[in-house]
Amino acid sequence: MQFIEKLRKNISEKNSNLCVGIDIDKKYFSNDVSVDELSDYSMMIVDATKDLTSAYKPNLAFFEEWGSKGYYWLENLIKYIGNDHLIIADAKRGDIGNTGLHYAEAFFNHLNCDALTISPYMGEESIEPFINNTKKGIYVLCRTSNKSSSFIQKDIFSKVISMCKDLNSNNNIGFVVGATNHEAMEEVRSQTDSFFLIPGIGAQGGDLKNVMQSNKNYLDTTLINISRGIIFAGNHDYQSIQSSAQEYLNQMREYRG
Repeated sequence: MQFIEKLRKNISEKNSNLCVGIDIDKKYFSNDVSVDELSDYSMMIVDATKDLTSAYKPNLAFFEEWGSKGYYWLENLIKYIGNDHLIIADAKRGDIGNTGLHYAEAFFNHLNCDALTISPYMGEESIEPFINNTKKGIYVLCRTSNKSSSFIQKDIFSKVISMCKDLNSNNNIGFVVGATNHEAMEEVRSQTDSFFLIPGIGAQGGDLKNVMQSNKNYLDTTLINISRGIIFAGNHDYQSIQSSAQEYLNQMREYRG
């Protein structure tokens, strides 16, 4: 099954545009927290949200800081999630040539992720190694949700979109577009009908209703990522996590109409 087909299938069958970001920051735990405890917590997140979300987005930084133990945790987490949800590795890779091919091998074949976030700063060569397999997708950083993003991105995002259009013969290139700048999202959406991964809702303050409205004609391929607003909700327990995920999903369904 091609990536775009799996994306549509998951969103449709689960009736959900939700993507749960798994950013297990140790600062929310005791000073002596272990990798095993964090691993158990991440799997509880999956248990609490698996009926509500279409995708999971583990952020590699929170695993890599633990070295080999963190990588082993990531491998186990991906196996635990299984094949019923999209798995998007938030690694922001973007190297070229043979190096890029090895990154693709690591994330798509060894870890068996469905998609990967990509930085396009080095041009076409930073994207080409990751798009040969039609079963796998990439989300290219386009207009991100951090405060200073416009300093660079407002001048080059159109070039990023144009470059990706030329490369997208396999229909497996989408974009990361932040929710915190509604005008920027409108600009990006006016230039492409590709699939979006949208961070910035929840702790970062993006407006969910505006996001749904801006993408109303593309919701069959739009994923809206929530991380801290779900995974560290309430008392950081199963019920709080599940309730928060359900609330976000209810809002998405309401705004979708």
